[in-house]
Amino acid sequence: MAIVSTKIKRDQLKPGDHVFSWRELYVYAHHAIYVGDGKLIHFTVAANREIGSGTVSSNFGSTSSSRYAAFPCPICGYHSRLGGVVSTCIDCFLYGGDLYLFKYGVSMAELLANPRSATVCTLASSDPSEVVLHRAFYLLENGFGAYDLFEKNCIDFALYCKTGLIVLPGAQRSVLSLLALAVAALSTIPLGNFGFAVSVYGTYRVIRLAHDIGFRDDATKIEVEELVRRFP
Repeated sequence: MAIVSTKIKRDQLKPGDHVFSWRELYVYAHHAIYVGDGKLIHFTVAANREIGSGTVSSNFGSTSSSRYAAFPCPICGYHSRLGGVVSTCIDCFLYGGDLYLFKYGVSMAELLANPRSATVCTLASSDPSEVVLHRAFYLLENGFGAYDLFEKNCIDFALYCKTGLIVLPGAQRSVLSLLALAVAALSTIPLGNFGFAVSVYGTYRVIRLAHDIGFRDDATKIEVEELVRRFP
């Protein structure tokens, strides 16, 4: 969980907010953009097997399709067998969970101190809400491509809507970026058993930093129309 809770009430939501809900005892989280009128837009696979919180544990978890009703929701019409970019009511998104607000523009210290940083916050700054909403609605209409556990999942969708940043196919980190990460990882290695444990945790924190969209130098800012045109 986050060191500082970002739990939010429904009546506190503002259009353009990036929210998430924990799944399976905090193993992973599912992410969405709130668009107003009690509706969210999010990227999912069929039967709500949403994976992709950015955590190691999320790579091995999934929710059972039998857990959710197959009939359309009487409020929003959502059907649990539908996948891709979808619009649902808050209840269909939460499935009994709680609502949390994803934080943007956090400090490096806060990012590194938070053990679930990639799931709950980022160094990147959010664009204005009207831009965020335009991207979300455009992708609802035109799609975000195929869902991929490692390359394109629910948090990638929400981060793109908020920042316009995405790691394009074939993009690679610069050599200087990789060297900086290696030095940071090595600098955490002291001596002794306790030191080894600390070094492992320090390396883990560096890996988390390496995946932050606000830190990566291989992330590109691209207009949503161009994104859909290039990668339909």
